[in-house]
Amino acid sequence: MARFTRIQVATKMAETGMVPVFFHKDVDTCKKVITACYNAGVRVFEFTNRGDFAHETFAALKKWAAVECPDLILGAGSILDAPTAALYIQLGTDFIVSPLLNEDIAPVVNRRKILWSPGCGSVTEISRAESLGVEIVKIFPGSQVGGPKFVAAVKGPMPWTSIMPTGGVEPTEANLTEWFKAGVTCVGMGSQLISSDIIKSGNYAKLEDDVRGAMAIVKKLRQTYPVKV
Repeated sequence: MARFTRIQVATKMAETGMVPVFFHKDVDTCKKVITACYNAGVRVFEFTNRGDFAHETFAALKKWAAVECPDLILGAGSILDAPTAALYIQLGTDFIVSPLLNEDIAPVVNRRKILWSPGCGSVTEISRAESLGVEIVKIFPGSQVGGPKFVAAVKGPMPWTSIMPTGGVEPTEANLTEWFKAGVTCVGMGSQLISSDIIKSGNYAKLEDDVRGAMAIVKKLRQTYPVKV
């Protein structure tokens, strides 16, 4: 069972403004990455369903995080279909993220009041997702879909839409400023934030510093470009 309601998840996403996205088959590596992010102020973290037995890794992380990172909202990403969503819900995921809009997922997550953020690439998809009860829409792939200009264009006729771009978001002040000025609710960051070099070297102290720096930028931008929580 999820430890946080979808309202709590959406609120925390908007408050912190950043969701790290990561997958590794090794549980201990995932724990070190999550710990570094948690110590840096992250409170919403997306584990992506990318490899064989990923659900087993996630199950171990959920049990561990409940004790070691009690305030962490840990969800599952790269969920493509309803059966996989149901599997991760059974394992206690706090939210579900998809790279696409598969309407079969909606009744599964809604019955359990789990936040679902499907990937959308057009105004039509965004509107359909919202009609299915989606609170925060994922724009994916963020840069390829149209980047910050696309977000700003959507927010014109649909100012109520909450958007989380993933794909092409960089942990730099220049890049993040473009996204938050455009009106995003939060951003998802994967390899741009948690690089393969850091994982290979095991330099988790640097990861913590990098994440803390990105969080500081986001916090400053959130004050300049506030969103409703």
